[in-house]
Amino acid sequence: MVLLKKVGNHLITYPTAGNLSYTWGLGSSLGIFLGLQIVTGLLLATHYVPDVNTAFMSVEHIMRDVSWGWLLRYMHANGASFIFILMYGHIVRGLYHQSFRHPRSAVWYSGVTIFILMSGTAFLGYVLPWGQMSFWAATVITNIISVIPVIGSFIVVWIWGGFAVGASTLIRFYTLHFLLPFVVAGLAVLHLLLLHEFGSTNPKGANGTSKEWVRFTPYYFLKDVNMFLIFFTLFMAVVLLAPNMFGHPDNYIPADPLVTPAHIVPEWYFLPFYAILKGVPSKIGGAIAMLGSMVILYGLPTFHKERLTIYSYRLAYNLMVYIFVLDVLLLGWLGGQPPIQIYTTLSLYILTPLYFSFFAASFVLTRLQRLVIFPPHKAEQERWEMKHETIG
Repeated sequence: MVLLKKVGNHLITYPTAGNLSYTWGLGSSLGIFLGLQIVTGLLLATHYVPDVNTAFMSVEHIMRDVSWGWLLRYMHANGASFIFILMYGHIVRGLYHQSFRHPRSAVWYSGVTIFILMSGTAFLGYVLPWGQMSFWAATVITNIISVIPVIGSFIVVWIWGGFAVGASTLIRFYTLHFLLPFVVAGLAVLHLLLLHEFGSTNPKGANGTSKEWVRFTPYYFLKDVNMFLIFFTLFMAVVLLAPNMFGHPDNYIPADPLVTPAHIVPEWYFLPFYAILKGVPSKIGGAIAMLGSMVILYGLPTFHKERLTIYSYRLAYNLMVYIFVLDVLLLGWLGGQPPIQIYTTLSLYILTPLYFSFFAASFVLTRLQRLVIFPPHKAEQERWEMKHETIG
């Protein structure tokens, strides 16, 4: 009974701001797609063979000989792309409405951790088909670790299980790819619990009065269902009509360590970070910049200790978010281009500095508020307690 009451509090009577848009449903759709990935992955694992000599053929066996195997494989492969579509949309919504601010810092930290672990899980899964692009992507990305002074080369050999990407590498990647989704699922539950502890960000920038809150069910439950149905319809359209839209044709060629592809390209959702890596001429500098472009998301709660209360400041921040999103899209386009000078120069001197300048500019913008007199805000935690007393 106690468990049912807690579930009811989170799914039915949970008090929610009455002015949230459909974009707040991206998180719930993301959780459902994560569950879909786990189910399809478990079913595929019953037929996949993590061996360098048979891995590629086992995938072809799933596609051609297993009943509905083609559907499972295409759902799993395209499901990863839709997870990142939802995840990037969820992050942009959080940036725009500043969901990282106190008291929701813990929610943001858990979300960024999920993003990084999900990226690692997707990379491991990309290697498993053991196609030509999978093999060389694994070789290039794992080699980045060698930039670590003194111990870098030893770590790379330990990850590979030898002196090159091979049989031991594939088995280790398969094991991690099998286990990490359950870790991510546990973090997703923690993320949801933290969200319900501190509440969703109100588009108005404050929690408002208790009269503005409504129960989660049926209002937002139906919104979340509608959002999921929209994305699931698009997802099935891709699976049934254009299943290879997000894939690379070279991955339908068995891995060959003796033939290097003319242009090594990771999956599309890694392209912005890959462009940053390629743009920096120094190997260690590129590795630090690529890793820093993801880790810097942890710093946003620290960068924004003050709330943007003045409309002009808020307008300037929103404009910076638009520029930041455009910059990431352009980096994604550059990541898919050949590494010629005009593209690397554009990445190194314009788009990569612009990416990191968003975080520096937002930090400066919040500090400028100290020069402006504005009314003090009431503590959000007190509003949250008042809201629970009114609607709970």
